[in-house]
Amino acid sequence: MSTPQAGTATKRYLLVEDDPNHAELVRLAFSFCKSDWELDHVDDGAKAVAYLRGEAPYENAQRPDIVLLDLKLPKLSGHQVLEAIKGDPATASIPIIMLTTSSNDEDRSKALSLHANSYVVKPLSLDEFNQMAKNLDDFWTRWHKLGG
Repeated sequence: MSTPQAGTATKRYLLVEDDPNHAELVRLAFSFCKSDWELDHVDDGAKAVAYLRGEAPYENAQRPDIVLLDLKLPKLSGHQVLEAIKGDPATASIPIIMLTTSSNDEDRSKALSLHANSYVVKPLSLDEFNQMAKNLDDFWTRWHKLGG
């Protein structure tokens, strides 16, 4: 977790990412952000749905403020997770950012039609990845007013 700043509230991200190297890269990139955040991680689509619904073994998990969702996942794809979460009134209001390597227009269009809040293609360089994390964090925790 980053160092808290006066007057900021902790934001909880849920990262749904099956590649451990990508998950570590996201964690490192967000460590450069100046906001106070916590990052939980699950590595497949079925775990993501269970986590967000508070099902076993995630009964005590805290509801995330934002979900960073990969597209290509085991068990349930990112599109399937998105459909399940946005189709459930209990979880539909959670912002979902598709964070993927796919720049395919069909993937992007489908995600947006399923009510993804953003679709972001993972940058290739570490500097760009760090900047992307900072921009996402700034927008979703500073400029966009999240529900409480």
